[in-house]
Amino acid sequence: MKVYTMRPHIAILFAGLMILMRPATGYCWGDEGHEIVGLIAEHYLRPEVRTRVIALLARDSSGLTRGTGIAPEATWADKFRDSDRDTTQLHYRQTREWHFIDIELDRPDIDDACFRHPVVAIGSNASEGPAADCILDKIDEFRGELRSPATGAGEKRLALQFLLHLVGDLHQPLHAADHHDRGGNQVRVKGAGSPPGNLHHYWDTVFVERLGRRADEVSRGLIAGISDEQRRAWSGGSSTDWAQQSFEIARSHVYGPLQHMDAEALSRGTIALDARYEADAGNIVAEQLQRAGLRLAQLLNDALQ
Repeated sequence: MKVYTMRPHIAILFAGLMILMRPATGYCWGDEGHEIVGLIAEHYLRPEVRTRVIALLARDSSGLTRGTGIAPEATWADKFRDSDRDTTQLHYRQTREWHFIDIELDRPDIDDACFRHPVVAIGSNASEGPAADCILDKIDEFRGELRSPATGAGEKRLALQFLLHLVGDLHQPLHAADHHDRGGNQVRVKGAGSPPGNLHHYWDTVFVERLGRRADEVSRGLIAGISDEQRRAWSGGSSTDWAQQSFEIARSHVYGPLQHMDAEALSRGTIALDARYEADAGNIVAEQLQRAGLRLAQLLNDALQ
């Protein structure tokens, strides 16, 4: 297994340890990870685009986030999805599939994982469905709406809110890969200094919080660590390219070190993550957050130019 060399500022940030746990669900990055992505993207937005983004988000009257800035609004899509999870489940059922793509390790088929790419009904908005749709298609649909002058103001704001979140989602490796274990949710693990939890949760939250517990501080450190060469290399590509990259990371670095156990065995007991695995995960999480922020900024700069 390849182990990345951690940049000095990341090594310092990596010292923090998580002490709280979340339920075993399919959340991606947690609020902190999404805020970090939003803050990195905001740094790279052109001034006129940033002004347009802030103006659109200011129209959000849902009250689901702690404010209408770019960072808090990057968490909106999760909160919208779960806003009626315990009641009518209208939002939950409509949008829950949009946050990931389950590309199976043993049978990687993007078209199959994307429900064969259903088309939004003529006259409908992307925010209205279909429910059985994957993150790749939703990113492309919302990007098209954000770019189009024909999109109404309300739908344009929704497109922006979803994009702020979904681009981040796609860079969490376990939101682009599955090993017949619900994206790692059925794999029990234990890392040094952290309570036991599922593999998905560790990549969502534990490894992110070890970078530091303040999104603003972590984002500044990650921005400082992005070279001009990396910025040029990471800013391009399509949603499918990003998904393929996340899938390969999941195969090589998330599941690869555990491949001596089959899928059924992985679902039993608790796997102790060694120091090498955790160090590698910390580097990958930091780099994926950087990539997500850069790519989100590029997408918004292109769509709102």
